[in-house]
Amino acid sequence: MTRAGPKGTYAAPAIEKAFEILEMLAEHRDGALVSEMAAHLNRSVGELFRVVIVMEQLGYLQKSAKSDRYTAAYKLLDLAYRATPTQNLLNAALPEMRRLAIETGQSCHFVVPNGGEGLVIAREENPGTRGFSLRLGAAIDMLKSCSGQVILAFSKPERADRIIAEAEAIQGVSADREELGQRLDTIRRDGFDHRKSPITHGVTDISYPVFGFDRDIVGALTIPFLALIDGSQKVDFETAQGLLRVAAGNISATLGYMPAKPDPAPSR
Repeated sequence: MTRAGPKGTYAAPAIEKAFEILEMLAEHRDGALVSEMAAHLNRSVGELFRVVIVMEQLGYLQKSAKSDRYTAAYKLLDLAYRATPTQNLLNAALPEMRRLAIETGQSCHFVVPNGGEGLVIAREENPGTRGFSLRLGAAIDMLKSCSGQVILAFSKPERADRIIAEAEAIQGVSADREELGQRLDTIRRDGFDHRKSPITHGVTDISYPVFGFDRDIVGALTIPFLALIDGSQKVDFETAQGLLRVAAGNISATLGYMPAKPDPAPSR
């Protein structure tokens, strides 16, 4: 039973606790005891115990027989894929990503906007013995990363403004809107972005937008291009960039994207 809160909001305590538990477990990959959940969430064990048991019965949590720790179950992933556009997107993206990894000898990943962060929903490891890749489910900085700025650059203005505001709230910072705007203008002009990784030596990120049938951007396909000291990578940077552009275009086409036709030239 819900109760009305201030200004038309509603409260559903059990649901709130359930999502608090899931969000907490997302940051604790080894799981947690109910007592640890309670301490972390500043709640009593009694408040959480029944919620945890019901979530386990429904298949959203699983309990280790050895440690009694609870972790999130794969049912959540299955539900997310079936209840969101992710499944169609992955069906379109994964074959192209596998081909791209083989042709370039580089890993690649697909990032979608998730509130004020980007989310890696797919990745393909390079087939060689050396490489660099992001983990599935990794959170991406929308204000500074190559993938994030590509998504911002090709988003509709109101959507980009909302993402920036949410990212600022998450990070507790205020973005330099003028500098960011100039950067996004450059990305739109070029049609993609590339830059040296701010974290890993020898890696240059290359990112292209992927669009849906409604011509809105759905995400960014990115190669963290790893240049080997001896130059023995399978293809050079320019070749990898071209293959990435083709792969992103193929995914967009599979999703039903058709570029807007240019305005006809004025008759003379």
